[in-house]
Order: sequence, then structure tokens, then C-alpha cells
Amino acid sequence: MLENVHLNNEPSRAKALKQLTDFIPKAGLSYRNKRNYDFGPSNHNYVSQLSPFIRRRIISEVEVLKAILNKHSLSSAEKFVQEVFWRTYWKGWLEMRPAVWLDYQNDLSRLENQILTQAGFRKSWEAACEGKTGIDCFDFWACELQETGYLHNHSRMWFASIWIFTLDLPWQLGADFFLRHLLDGDPASNTLSWRWVAGLQTQGKTYLARRDNILKFTNNRFDPIGLSSSAKALLGKPHPNLSMLNLNNKPNSNLRTGLLIHNDDLDLSPVIQGLNIVSTIAVSNLDKISPWSCANSLQTFTNSLIEDVSIRFKDKINVIKMNSNVNEIADWYQDNKLEQIVVSYAAIGPDATFIKELTKFGLNVVQIAKEYDQKAWPYATHGFFRFKEKIPALIHGLGLNS
Repeated sequence: MLENVHLNNEPSRAKALKQLTDFIPKAGLSYRNKRNYDFGPSNHNYVSQLSPFIRRRIISEVEVLKAILNKHSLSSAEKFVQEVFWRTYWKGWLEMRPAVWLDYQNDLSRLENQILTQAGFRKSWEAACEGKTGIDCFDFWACELQETGYLHNHSRMWFASIWIFTLDLPWQLGADFFLRHLLDGDPASNTLSWRWVAGLQTQGKTYLARRDNILKFTNNRFDPIGLSSSAKALLGKPHPNLSMLNLNNKPNSNLRTGLLIHNDDLDLSPVIQGLNIVSTIAVSNLDKISPWSCANSLQTFTNSLIEDVSIRFKDKINVIKMNSNVNEIADWYQDNKLEQIVVSYAAIGPDATFIKELTKFGLNVVQIAKEYDQKAWPYATHGFFRFKEKIPALIHGLGLNS
């Protein structure tokens, strides 16, 4: 039995802030030199493990960056700052290319049918998910992921490469396995990272898990044999044309307002500012992520964070009701005589799809995008290295300079 990381133990904003405080001294030289080493589930001491909290915006990217840059120069904390912006880049990239997410979802439906009808294929998929492939490091990581909801970033890359190029399984099923278990699982970061390993994102460029690299960066914990010695890029569609971003919606403070909370963005302060919230409802769409069930630990983690939000904002948002039924939310809108629903902007994924369904009922839904996203996402038009050139200007524009 693996030792669980502490993230899933009564998660809260207070815990996230303490974790950030504890990590700040390590964000410079220590992170730069040791971030690629996976020393095991009880010793992830050289990475922040803040991603599950940033993913749900229990703490925001702005808060994290400001705290780090108050103690480190941009040059000394460059590697960590870039990791924060990688997540931002992925979200912006997918937001402007929603067809990539739709294609992934359609592929999962097709693969679900294959799993149901092809016994050999199902057996191979199950062995990978259960950590019974005979590849020691891969099997360990499959179990670690399911027991802790977390994997070191370097191990995620090795795992994805072995899944695709050694086990010859569809990348979409691997991305789905991650998204059903990772506490920081994000539709954009997860989907596009798996596409990157497969050679679909930076088209023609793959990532190959190598025995010597795993041996070195797991500190000799694993010495896998039988890994593929080559990684031929998978074939896929060209990148779709860019869609326009619509991030400038503003609520009317004079209207009777209901608050909708979703677990993609729990940073409520900018959303409710200046509004009189009549009633609040929270939705969870984790069951819409995949044809298969999400891990109970992921459900518990996100529900605990919503409960934490309800306690911290109880004087401003009233009692939170949980619901994820479009028809019942329409009834809630009518019963409370609401004139608008305000909600944190939901990036591409199940919550965004759900909010679009609400608008089809004729409900006045106002999605409020954070300043950080409004400034950063428009730069995610090409590869990360072009985006990276904008980081200093973004930091200055957001007032994060130390």
C-alpha cells in the first residue's frame, strides 16, 4: 500500500496557502535542480504539489506567482514560473480550438464500444489501468495514481510514452485514465500533454521513455526492460483554425442574481464583487468527464473544496445547494425570480458544455473571466516557446514584479 500524499486529507484554502508558504524557499535553485527527479510518493519534496489547488483555483495563479516573485527574482524562479504558465498556455490553446476536445470525446465513445466488443483489447487496457503489465515502473505509477490522485510530472510523461509506444494503447484511453484519477486533472493540460507525447500536438515530435532516463531520474528506484526503442508519431488531423475568445462579459449589478459554482474555478471574489446574491447553487460534472466513473477520491476532493468555499463565503452567497441537472437549475432560476446567473468562466470541458446547455433554456448566464486569463490566453496561438516570450510582459501587466 502506497503512502498517500497529504493533498486529499481535508483539502482547503488554508491547507493550500500553507503548502505554498512551505514551498516558497524551494522555488528557485532547489526546484530548478531537482524538479525532474521522482523520489517516490512519500518524497515529492522538490515539487510544489500545488497543482490540484491551482487547478480548482482555491489559490489562483496570480497569488502563487506573486508569492514566489516576492521572494525570488524571475530569473532564479524561472523554471517554476514557466510551469505555472504552461497550464495557462494549454488552457488558452484549447479554448481557441474547442474542436480538439470534441474530437477527443468522440474518440472515447468509439473506444468504449471497442472495449465492450473486443476481449483482447479490453484485457490489455485493463492490465494497464490495474498496473499488471509486468513493467515495474509503469505498474507502480498506475497504482500510485489510483491511490494518491497524484503523479510526478516526469513520471506522467514516461507513463504516457510507455502506454502509447510500448503497450500500443490509444492515447485517448490513457488521457481518460489520468483525468478520472488525477486531483489536478484538467481537460486542456491533460489532453494536450498526451497529444504532445504522441506527436500530435507539436506535430511529428514525440516523447520516448528511455530506460537510462528513468533509472537516473527515479534515483535508481526503477530499471525497466522491454521498453520501445522508437516512437513514431501518430497520425491525426491538422490543428483547427483559431476560434475567437469571448472573455469580456460583465454582470448587471441591478439585476436579481443567482450564483452558479462549478469546480473548475472556485475563486469567487472577483465574480460576486458588487452583486447581491439571492441564491447559490453548485454543480459537479465529474460524471461527464468520461464514459467510466471518476475515482471516489476525486469526487471527495472536489466536494470538500466546494464545502470549504461555502464556509469561507457564507455571509455573501447564502447556503449552497448541490445540483447538476439542467432542468432543475432552470426551475431554480424561475423559483427565485432570477434575472441573471453569474458564474466563473468555464474553460473547455464538461462545465463549459453544461453552461452552454443552460443558455439554450433561455437563461441569462454571465460568465466572468479572470483578468489573468483575459491577458494570457490570447497569446496561446502557436507553440509554448512563442508564448513564453510574453511571460515577462504578462508578469509586469499583472503587477507581479517583485
